[in-house]
Amino acid sequence: MTISVSSSTSDDNVTKNTAKNATTKQPKIVVKRYGIMRLLYTCKHTFNGLKWMCRNEAAFQQELMLFIPLTVFACMANISAPQSAMLVLALLFVLFAELVNTAVEVVVDRIGLEFHELSGLAKDIASAFVFLSMLMAAIVWWVVLWA
Repeated sequence: MTISVSSSTSDDNVTKNTAKNATTKQPKIVVKRYGIMRLLYTCKHTFNGLKWMCRNEAAFQQELMLFIPLTVFACMANISAPQSAMLVLALLFVLFAELVNTAVEVVVDRIGLEFHELSGLAKDIASAFVFLSMLMAAIVWWVVLWA
């Protein structure tokens, strides 16, 4: 397929495309923020991370679906406020562990998708962290409610 374009139009398009590509491929400048603006941007990034986890991470979605009703139960149960807080904190720790696990997986995948023994080990250790957090939560719930 042959396209005929006058040289001046072609040169103009090349110049425009080159300028456009040069501006889009430049690295982003990191702006250091202070005070209230730092707090606002921190909240924005936190919300973006949680939103991404809720939309894309099945394990986090499942744990969140357990967290919500169990938190309601912990708050409505006939137990003391410190005991309710312990139950909710145990559940939050599971969500925290899942966030860390996903962060490790994302960083390992960012480095490369090909198999590497150390990459697999990092993911396995992060997964073990989630498992231990679930075990800890189960123990806390058992001790508070039935021991």
